[in-house]
Amino acid sequence: MPSYSRDPTVRSHFPDSLVSDTALPDQKLSLLASALAASLCVLWGANTVAIKFSLSGLGPFTSAAVRFGISTLFLWAWAKMSGQSLRPAPGQLRHLLINSLLFTLQLSLVYVGFTLTSASRGALITNLQPFFLLFLAHFFLAGDRITFLKLIGLILGFAGAACIFLDRAAMSGDLMAGDLLLLAATFIWACSAAYTKHLVRSISSTQIVFYQLLFSIPLFALGAPLWDSPMVSRIDFGIVAAIAFQVVLTTSFAFVAWNRLLQAYGAVALHSFVFLIPVSGVLLAGVLLGEPITAMILLALVLITAGILTVQLGNRRDAAAILHGPPR
Repeated sequence: MPSYSRDPTVRSHFPDSLVSDTALPDQKLSLLASALAASLCVLWGANTVAIKFSLSGLGPFTSAAVRFGISTLFLWAWAKMSGQSLRPAPGQLRHLLINSLLFTLQLSLVYVGFTLTSASRGALITNLQPFFLLFLAHFFLAGDRITFLKLIGLILGFAGAACIFLDRAAMSGDLMAGDLLLLAATFIWACSAAYTKHLVRSISSTQIVFYQLLFSIPLFALGAPLWDSPMVSRIDFGIVAAIAFQVVLTTSFAFVAWNRLLQAYGAVALHSFVFLIPVSGVLLAGVLLGEPITAMILLALVLITAGILTVQLGNRRDAAAILHGPPR
């Protein structure tokens, strides 16, 4: 998100994990494409609610193993139907393995963190990723620099983070521990995003996502009997629906749909909708899970959303400067 260029942050449940292998000039979005992009971002926001709900019946590692195991099969089938090769070139497997280990560590912290904190707080904390990535990219990625607008966005985003941790009305030991786990996961996600910016130059986004999921499955499956107690506490329609939502909509369908939109319209136009992710995550957590939305959470939502929009405005200006060149 902090760059208008391709950003293959392969976490499979947020939009900047879904990338196009072809960098095309940004086109004006049609009404249908705008509606689809906005809907996908709402789905990603709702994903935090689905994760939280699924954890009421499954252990964190069990839930992750089931979700990503089934998602891998969906992605394999789509790659076969679309004629995309999943065989990595010589020398690429090591990089794919490193990327998958980062993914597994990040998602382990996410799932354990969500057992301790609320979906609304989690939706806000995980959406701090673009601000972490913006900071890392400034120092480690050529061409990604913190401009004045991006700096303002960065300040707004981390001010929102401060509001979450200063929310005394909902403060408890478990919430704080869960929030810190999610914050650590978000930073690792940003590191993974910076790393995959290099991978996408030579490896397709489908391969990156596929092997990220594939290599994580045995690790999550191993963690389930070691960590989860119990692995399964209940199975009902709601738990199955929550897992199906994560597998079919926010991982499989979202990957295909977002990639197609990226190929047709470009990243800058689509990322104009990402502010909907924290908004929908917080609101749906309040409506569907009955979580209290405190004044500090609302203030954090406003600041983080404003920060995302400000960073995207900075990205648009950067993109325009590169596309049109310096004034003559």
